[in-house]
Amino acid sequence: MSNKTMGEHIMIEFDFTPHGVCSRSIHVAVSDDAQTVEHIEFTGGCNGNLKAISKLVAGQPVQQIVDLLAGNTCGPRPTSCADQMTLALKEAVAKANA
Repeated sequence: MSNKTMGEHIMIEFDFTPHGVCSRSIHVAVSDDAQTVEHIEFTGGCNGNLKAISKLVAGQPVQQIVDLLAGNTCGPRPTSCADQMTLALKEAVAKANA
């Protein structure tokens, strides 16, 4: 986890290794108070869909995204890239509040 300054705005960044999905890494950036999704970037997985998810969640409240997408599945898998992203966001918030 790291803190990054963009102008006067400080973001908390965190890299997460997802499990059970096609994406290999999820990079999350949340606001300094860990309440807002600033940026999400997936490595691997369904490129177009994951780019769309990243655009849709940017600027949204972390808890709203977690509530909406936690438990989402992909085909026969018990998880999905969106579900794994919610785990990444929860972990980033926990580390930011520690």
